[in-house]
Amino acid sequence: MPTIFIDGSQGTTCLCLRERVEARSDLILLTLPEEHRKSLPHRVAMAQKADITFLCLPDEASRELVNAHSTGITIIDASTAHRMEPDFVYGFPELSVTFRNAIQNAGRIAVPGCHASGAAALLYPLLKERVLAPGAPVSITSITGYSGGGKTMIAQYQASDRDPALAFARPYGVSQTHKHLAEITKICGLRRHPVFQPIVCDFYRGMLVSVPLAREWFSSAGAAGARVRGGVDILTNLYREHYAGQKLISVLAPNLETYVNPCALAGADDMQIFITGNDDRMIAYARFDNLGKGASGAAIQCMNLRLGVPMETGLVYEETVRSSPPVRR
Repeated sequence: MPTIFIDGSQGTTCLCLRERVEARSDLILLTLPEEHRKSLPHRVAMAQKADITFLCLPDEASRELVNAHSTGITIIDASTAHRMEPDFVYGFPELSVTFRNAIQNAGRIAVPGCHASGAAALLYPLLKERVLAPGAPVSITSITGYSGGGKTMIAQYQASDRDPALAFARPYGVSQTHKHLAEITKICGLRRHPVFQPIVCDFYRGMLVSVPLAREWFSSAGAAGARVRGGVDILTNLYREHYAGQKLISVLAPNLETYVNPCALAGADDMQIFITGNDDRMIAYARFDNLGKGASGAAIQCMNLRLGVPMETGLVYEETVRSSPPVRR
């Protein structure tokens, strides 16, 4: 039976991972005594015993463990530390068969960032099919629950005497130096960083990432770019083709709701993609849970692939037929 070690103890991703592993009858969780939790030699020794080690640590502590361990240890890192490192595989298997196969055989896997997960899900297919050119003027807005800010932010929002300003949406990362920018740019194949506006709101978990699109931005360099000029329906079908057969990503019919709920998948591990707008101006959305597909759910997905079991094992998602028929209006 596979053995799992989770290096870390405090963060929301760590706690969610521990709950998920403990709930599985097909896994054995290895734990360190509290007095050895911060001891690098003890952490390395435990990682060497485990079939898979999750890192739920600050970046420097993650680098410390990776630099200290011997070869043969399988690591899935949920921190930011190694997402840009060439010897780590990017843990988003639905992006392509190449990503999925690499995860299955990798000894080192980096779990995507939460904002980056939504951005990559929306942008990667458009760049891959040459609908958008690498130099297109991309901008991203991402609304997130406050659990993504870790225990300090959670305490601020849940305090009985909290600042009244926390009731309002709060844009942050306004200097355009957010840590997910480099990751988004590299994985999607962009030539320059997009304009990125994350916004934290007064709800615990949930995420809604959006990318505005205008028909005049679409490339005519290839057949895919030409056919997508039809607008909302054809772009929806392009996403459906790209994610066909995926149990954890569904593409919805064009959404005509007056309001879009960012918390609709709170507590779940899948992701919904949908388009709003008209054939000239539209917005592509990715909706998911920042602690699910945006963190611990994605980490479990990578572990499942590495262990050779279905990647949705132990995850929460709506069991529906994902290969929907083409959209017609």
